[in-house]
Amino acid sequence: MTNRLSENLVMECKKKLLIAKQDVLNRFRTAQREVIHLDKASGDEGDQSVAHIEEHSFLVAQERMRNQLLEIEMALSRIEQGTFGVCEETEEVIESDRLLAIPWTRLSIEGAEIREAVSRRFAR
Repeated sequence: MTNRLSENLVMECKKKLLIAKQDVLNRFRTAQREVIHLDKASGDEGDQSVAHIEEHSFLVAQERMRNQLLEIEMALSRIEQGTFGVCEETEEVIESDRLLAIPWTRLSIEGAEIREAVSRRFAR
């Protein structure tokens, strides 16, 4: 299905995905080094509370980075499989501008709107 997208577009998206992957890995390593230096055992209750809050923030950020890395890896896999750029919801080609802005996206604008409408309907 990738043949419906230009090879240049796919290669540009792959380049962006690899850069984004490296960025996420670098941010993860930096955050990991910072949390290692937290000393939760020392200080008064205020210091310990701040350390716990920082640790919680690290864990939330780590989960976000893990999810983003997973999306990037899945997009790279779709490039290799030849299914990159096809909306999971509508099975239509995802808009080029959208792919360039968010190369790991799995949904076209229309597909994202459909998913959002369905999730709102079931959230009630």
